[in-house]
Amino acid sequence: MTDVDPFGRGRVRRLFGLDRSGPKPRQTRSGEPLNPWTIPNAVGYLRLAGIPVFLILAYSSGDGRSAAAATVFWLIAAGDYVDGFLARATGQYSRMGALMDPFIDRLTVISGAAVCWSFELLPRWALLVLAARELAMLGLAEYGLRHGVDLAINWPGRIAVFWIMAGIFFAMVFAGWVPTAFLLFGLFMALIATVAYARDGVLAARSAKPGNLTRG
Repeated sequence: MTDVDPFGRGRVRRLFGLDRSGPKPRQTRSGEPLNPWTIPNAVGYLRLAGIPVFLILAYSSGDGRSAAAATVFWLIAAGDYVDGFLARATGQYSRMGALMDPFIDRLTVISGAAVCWSFELLPRWALLVLAARELAMLGLAEYGLRHGVDLAINWPGRIAVFWIMAGIFFAMVFAGWVPTAFLLFGLFMALIATVAYARDGVLAARSAKPGNLTRG
């Protein structure tokens, strides 16, 4: 008997990013045209342009706690979900978006961490761990590009980004243990994700070598 989804719940789950099963869209894969002019990519460009605005507002605040800076940071962070939703809703996937989104996420986290470091809004040792993790991810991404392998985003990584950005956002809003707890939980998930990325990247690179029957 064939499973039927009369209410389209599966489509709704995919639209809102709750179901990430299935292969990556062909347009996002290595070797495809960049196709930079899409609606989701326009959101990405706005996110990128917002980062210097955020830094100017944060460093002009005097203590790192600024409603304006926190709001801009939140909009940049939320834009990651918005451009993904738009890509799924319109079908406007692109190689440019696949490369740009994780780069903007990483730049957003680094910018927020720099503000929190400068004004000691979060424990500096945790921010150092976060910086080391981001550098490791840059190294893994470069390794993947050299070997023609894309690192597929995993669920621990998605969860980590949310909690890390939440920790940074709330640190710019109020003092206390809550922002630190958010950051530490995000770091824990990020380290799990990084191990998985490294494992999957090495396996995919090995399987993609010429003469190997298994393709990543």
